[in-house]
Amino acid sequence: MVQHVDLRAVSQPLGILRVLEVALTLVSFALVASVGHLSSSYWAWCMFSWVFCCALTLLILVLEFSTLSARLPISWDDFTTAFAMLAALMLLAASIIYPSVVFSCPDCGRQVAATVVSWVSVAAYIGEVVLVRFFRRSGQVSGFLSTVPGLLKILETFVACIIFTSLVPERYASHAALQWCVAVYALCFIFALLIIVLTVGQLLTYIPFLDKLVCIYNVLAVLMYMSAVVVWPLYSFQKHPRPTNCTASSPCLAWDALVVVTFMTVINLGVYILDAAYSIHLVFFVQRRS
Repeated sequence: MVQHVDLRAVSQPLGILRVLEVALTLVSFALVASVGHLSSSYWAWCMFSWVFCCALTLLILVLEFSTLSARLPISWDDFTTAFAMLAALMLLAASIIYPSVVFSCPDCGRQVAATVVSWVSVAAYIGEVVLVRFFRRSGQVSGFLSTVPGLLKILETFVACIIFTSLVPERYASHAALQWCVAVYALCFIFALLIIVLTVGQLLTYIPFLDKLVCIYNVLAVLMYMSAVVVWPLYSFQKHPRPTNCTASSPCLAWDALVVVTFMTVINLGVYILDAAYSIHLVFFVQRRS
């Protein structure tokens, strides 16, 4: 049972900022939901982003207000900092995708308002990250997900989510080479997410040589993504040029989705290369010196 409550969870600047985040994401979701449902994976991604960020921020507030966060067997500061960074990325993507892909109506009041509120929520989550990283006492946040490798893992999973949102099953379902690319995206996403879960759950100490295993995984992920960078555009655009009837009122979303997947694959390859280089540096140079 809850013994007492902590009013600082909602009265201090960080708590007030989180209350504002809940309100902003809820307003964005409500405005878009009031317009009606659209059969679009991008629309679904935007709605999911607003709901997910709102719900998890509200959960964080409740756990801190009830002091239950101190009893959880996880690195709480690590988790909340990582989530704020992920939420900022998700909402940034939603704030760009929704007005540019989902609707193109400058006179649609609720859609425009939802976009503006979504951008404000991005600023709120960035403000939380800044507040936690730079204005808390020294040494208070020192978990893995707040370090460079941890931030890269968050970025890898986020980019993979954008890729999954843009995949068109009809395009890769009957092509083995494109199915390999989808397998690459899925496997790397699962392992990156597993590393994050193990870190937040403070289970890393129970796995020997984990740092070396992560280093090997990062190198393999780089090799797999290098193959996807070549294979995906080579086969996805094969006999599938850009349609000539694309207009602002009738965009070629299926073809544009292939471009998004190609671009995000290149982005994630760069992130994995940085991650692999950093992990190799830590394992084979820094740890040997110590």
